[in-house]
Amino acid sequence: MKNDVSKSGTASRAVERLVRGVATSDGAGVRLTRVLTQVLQRRLDPFLMLDAFRNENPDDYIGGFPDHPHRGFETVTYMIAGRMRHRDSAGNEGLLGPGGAQWMTAGSGLIHSELPEQEAGLMEGFQLWLNLPAASKMVAPSYRDIPPAAIPEFEATGGVRVRVIAGESHGVAGAVSRPETEPLYLDVHLPAGARFTQALPAGHNAFTYTYRGSARVSGTEVPDRHMAILANDGRESVEVEAIGDARVLIVAGRPLNEPIAQYGPFVMNTADQIRQTLDDYRRGTFEAAVVKSL
Repeated sequence: MKNDVSKSGTASRAVERLVRGVATSDGAGVRLTRVLTQVLQRRLDPFLMLDAFRNENPDDYIGGFPDHPHRGFETVTYMIAGRMRHRDSAGNEGLLGPGGAQWMTAGSGLIHSELPEQEAGLMEGFQLWLNLPAASKMVAPSYRDIPPAAIPEFEATGGVRVRVIAGESHGVAGAVSRPETEPLYLDVHLPAGARFTQALPAGHNAFTYTYRGSARVSGTEVPDRHMAILANDGRESVEVEAIGDARVLIVAGRPLNEPIAQYGPFVMNTADQIRQTLDDYRRGTFEAAVVKSL
């Protein structure tokens, strides 16, 4: 499919600021960059976290992410290179490879692991945390493997290739939709000099993340491994132009405007709910916790 989406972005949202991200490690020593940190959660509601990892040294990823719990939100893992095995306490298992994604709804509680199935070579990808509304935080956990062929993509003017992980782009529906938060998640590959314009609802929070090369977002240069937070200025699109060959994520969603209470891998709405979550986990009733009034 080929779409003409190279029109000038005069209504393109301005870049509010650039974010470099914080180098850190997680799991069993996996080195990564935490791009969307806790201090940005209110600003980028409904998104809670974005981690980017790009490691060629196996010492920086081989330990993976052994068993750990989650409650109250969804995780979206998208792989560019490498192989990662998912297993969880609900009996789900899947192998995530290049170009594939997995969408996990932790809901009322899940324990899972994500472990590399390679001992050498590049491991690269992203994990995005998407909040659940208060009424859905204790839904039953679920998991979905999305192989590369199941992620719709199209070619736009100038050789731009767009993969639609969630939401909709130029009439192409993504692999996943969520009516409560209406997430948009695009992986856009642009040859040097090419432009791509994406519609954005005026009330949605949005950002881009350049993960290859360098691009101009609404006229602002956004280098490799930088996030551009888009202003909530009432404009209803974003224009990306590649300076050299570039790859850029475009992410947007409808804010929940609800309180956020986070303790590590648990995200609820109040401190009392976090205390209940910790109690459920410590008593071994975490996965069997019944839906409670929130």
